[in-house]
Amino acid sequence: RDVLGSRGLGDVYKRQEIKLIQRTEEKSLSSACFTVIMGRRRVGKTTLLRKALEGKRYIYLFVSRTNEALLCDAFKKEIMNKLSIPIYGNPTRFVDLFELLMQYASREHFTLIIDEFQDFDRVNPSIFSDIQNIWDQYSSQAKINFVVCGSIYSLMRQIFEDHKEPLFGRLTSKFILKPFKTSVLIEIMQEHNPTFTPEDLLCLYTLTGGVAKYVSLLMDAGAFTKDSMIDFLTQPDSPLLTEGKDMLIQEFGRDYSTYFSVLQLIASGNTRQSEIDSIIGKNSGPYLKNLSEDYSLIQRQLPLLAKPGTRNLRWFMSDNFLNFWFRFIYPHQSAIELEKYSQLNEYIKSHYVQYSGWMLERYFRERVAETMNVTQVGNYWNTKRENEIDLIALNDFEKSGVVAEVKRNPNKINYTVLAEKIANLPKEFTQYNLVQKGLSLEDMMK
Repeated sequence: RDVLGSRGLGDVYKRQEIKLIQRTEEKSLSSACFTVIMGRRRVGKTTLLRKALEGKRYIYLFVSRTNEALLCDAFKKEIMNKLSIPIYGNPTRFVDLFELLMQYASREHFTLIIDEFQDFDRVNPSIFSDIQNIWDQYSSQAKINFVVCGSIYSLMRQIFEDHKEPLFGRLTSKFILKPFKTSVLIEIMQEHNPTFTPEDLLCLYTLTGGVAKYVSLLMDAGAFTKDSMIDFLTQPDSPLLTEGKDMLIQEFGRDYSTYFSVLQLIASGNTRQSEIDSIIGKNSGPYLKNLSEDYSLIQRQLPLLAKPGTRNLRWFMSDNFLNFWFRFIYPHQSAIELEKYSQLNEYIKSHYVQYSGWMLERYFRERVAETMNVTQVGNYWNTKRENEIDLIALNDFEKSGVVAEVKRNPNKINYTVLAEKIANLPKEFTQYNLVQKGLSLEDMMK
């Protein structure tokens, strides 16, 4: 079952986004609408659309990386089956099918969903120009809700936001579908395991990052506690053991081993390019650039209020699951091939406390951004790593802020040391009225 089939998850699933899609669908009854939805794979784009369009007339087309003629053959069967449109012959160009659909939309209203839209570039790059020409020709009289989805944010952004691209300026709406927020994860845990502990919530966040598919897998398996979640992840038939490879090897092609090595190093705490270069024995710059700009898998991280142009940057993976996979699963492929699942389970559990302490910092940065009246949230470190602060949240309007130390155990929070760290912050922070705070497992639901 998908996440909407899980007990309790349907009630909390993306209410706002569902309303947006339904509003656009109603608008398309009188005028053509063109919407783009972006979000990483498994975040629930397709499930969201199916939920929002329940009872409505729609057709779903998935762009696989195959020959255009083969793709058109699959699309032809789906169109004839769902819309009962007669299609004669064997169309080999997508433009012919798209024109047929737009002509049909001049007579009948329906929703057209095209998933993994960015992969048309690998099928035939001219398809984007074809779509633009047909859309411009027919959209004024068509009653169509045209929705395209993409899982590679940077490529989708280029297709629709680069003024040199044919589809620039054609959208009527767009939004990015993000993983569940911390408040939703809390709600899900309350529904499935009313006696859950902060440790259980932290593990759910650590393993899934709020990605709908992963949350669904755990909840449907009855994995509601920290240990049962890790047990599910490491069982022989767990789909998550191969998830990183399944998602990324095809993306990276022949260079995948170098990309995987870079991601493994970042997940293990080697976050500076100099560190990565010295370990892999070559310049990682082009790989870091591609992972950031082309694949949206890593991001630059600068100390909060850092001056423009600073070189004091780190790389990090914003995706919790992939960070976990490259930290614990990918380095132990040989153990998995030898079916040493229990040893892998023991290894993860023995290193979990240290790893989850770092994830707790990330959790609180998200939680504070979600629940507090702030305009900037981040952390701070100086070039010599002598002054590192886990969390700083600022309100630029009120010139106020919170500086926090994050520890799993509240008894290990040292407020004297934290005060010294605050005193040694750069002068840019003196314009804010800063208060110190300690955050631990006990504060996760506040």
